[in-house]
Amino acid sequence: MNRELPRVLVALASGLIFGFGLSLSGMVDPVRVQGVLDLFGHWDPSLIFVLAGAVIVAFVGVSIMRRWRRPVFDAVFHLPETKPIDRRLMIGSAVFGIGWGMAGLCPGPALAALSLGLPQVPLFVAAMLIGMVAHDRWAKKVS
Repeated sequence: MNRELPRVLVALASGLIFGFGLSLSGMVDPVRVQGVLDLFGHWDPSLIFVLAGAVIVAFVGVSIMRRWRRPVFDAVFHLPETKPIDRRLMIGSAVFGIGWGMAGLCPGPALAALSLGLPQVPLFVAAMLIGMVAHDRWAKKVS
């Protein structure tokens, strides 16, 4: 049996569960996401509860993971490096947050929202992909 197949299947299942959770919670609806930012209008705090639930699930998952010597389908855990907060991170976070607030979408929900047929979603995904490619090309030139 192919050694990569279990990893790919687990990744696929994780993505499907994530997308289902986004859909179930309504977080693929840009208006609902923007509602949490509309403090003086039709404020919708549901995103706060979804994020709190995600933090709890992630905390439990990371706590369990730290007790394991290695993952089930790999030799080592591939965890992100701890890096200091710098100018690039601050600017990137601000750009992400502004875009998220304006569009009501971020990458995961945008991909899940493609199934809704909303006309602005494919435009957002196209712009997101162009921005990712442009960033990668710019980062290679700077490095």
